Amino acid sequence: MKICESKKLGFGTDVLLLLEHPPTITLGRNASTAHLLARDEDLKSRGVGVHHVDRGGDITFHGPGQLVGYPLLTLQPGERDVHRYMRSLEQSLMDLLGHYGISSGRDARYTGVWTAGGKIAAMGVHISRWMTRHGFALNVNTDLSFYGLIVPCGIVGKGVTSMRAELSRPVDLVEVAQRYIPIFSSVFQRNMIPMSPDAFAAEMSQFRGGESSIPDAPSHQVSIHSK
Repeated sequence: MKICESKKLGFGTDVLLLLEHPPTITLGRNASTAHLLARDEDLKSRGVGVHHVDRGGDITFHGPGQLVGYPLLTLQPGERDVHRYMRSLEQSLMDLLGHYGISSGRDARYTGVWTAGGKIAAMGVHISRWMTRHGFALNVNTDLSFYGLIVPCGIVGKGVTSMRAELSRPVDLVEVAQRYIPIFSSVFQRNMIPMSPDAFAAEMSQFRGGESSIPDAPSHQVSIHSK
């Protein structure tokens, strides 16, 4: 990702990308192909792509109605603890769900955020030189039938759920993204300023000497840390 490359070259601003992906299955560094249950023709018929990525974790699904968050942060000396980072990411999502009246928590055996109905948010990260990549996927209005194509996160016997399923109503995805920004700011002690994808692309273009860099997915919100 060009944003991460720019951070390594001196772009010091921390960034939170909030996106919505087309139907995609990703396999992390620890994934087993046995957890991909669907045949190639089934994936093709449903328009699902498959990608191997360098995050931690096993296999998961991304798709419409799901809020995907990529915190691209430079962790400061007092933050340089992978366990702490993961628990903070979980806490931010638990706080967000609490705003909607959804009771959620952790499972000591597995990473992510859970409700009584199942896993509602999956997480997988990559941290190099204390710069974070990848992040989380929160099921908002996700079509949960897509999870039948995989063993979600490689965990047998555990279900998945969504905000829509928990509340028995659809939830505005853009509103969820907007509500998440101040919560993320509070948990990670950063002043994240909302910015449109076009404005962010212009800022990145200026840093990279005219070369733009925005994700190849619909961006609901880009937030940058104002120091």
